[in-house]
Amino acid sequence: MQVHELLSFGAAPGKGNTALVIEHGPDSQTERQAFATAHNKAACVFLTPGGAGEPVEADFYYPHMRSPLCLHATLAAAHILCERGPATLRTAMRGQLLELSRGPEFTFAAVRRQAVAPLGIDPGLPALLLGEPELVLASAPLLSSVGSAKLLIEVADRETLHALHPPLERIVDWSKENGISGCYVYCRVGQDEYEGRNFNHLDPAMEDSATGVAAGALAAWLQHDLVMLQGANMDNPCRIVARVEGQLIFVGGATESVPSDAHLL
Repeated sequence: MQVHELLSFGAAPGKGNTALVIEHGPDSQTERQAFATAHNKAACVFLTPGGAGEPVEADFYYPHMRSPLCLHATLAAAHILCERGPATLRTAMRGQLLELSRGPEFTFAAVRRQAVAPLGIDPGLPALLLGEPELVLASAPLLSSVGSAKLLIEVADRETLHALHPPLERIVDWSKENGISGCYVYCRVGQDEYEGRNFNHLDPAMEDSATGVAAGALAAWLQHDLVMLQGANMDNPCRIVARVEGQLIFVGGATESVPSDAHLL
């Protein structure tokens, strides 16, 4: 088994969301989940080579659950695979194709807006989930997905965003009941620039420093390019770039290998 550790979406060298890219690893979901739980990184992606001319299969795991898509782990895989030539991933859970590219500044994954099962969103739901009865939203809450559906909640400003301490069990329970991958709360901080926080874990210490699927989902809904800032409250500032080109959304950012002894296990 070969394990590569990388940082994705960092706003500065040494920053970013950590992902392990595993090649020649265990085949079973049980073993993969046990590996991800034991290593307790933000995400793990297990790569399985396809047949002749077929894309590489990518299977994503967080410490607490399997995921249909994790874009920061996808970018970590792209960092490795694009050094070897053109690369395409196929997600293990849903068969979603992800075209990968790596340039001098950013690594990108191309995704498309995905259908979300109809779900009525009561105007009071965000306040309930976030534990803020007096919460005033800057726009109506919405559901959007580029592979992992998010409830997107826009608040007025950074002060409101950073003051949130939601009842995480309530969010996790609601998400499981409705097939949604947590709440992503964001605010506008400039022209086509936003800042966000992701709530999808029971442990506050596991709050995501960068959530590429949320930035992609927002860009897909708004149909314009954007920059999403995240992770400052975790002392891990990240920057996600989303570019809309027709039906494709290119979600990208900086990627960086973590120095190691090759992580051969």
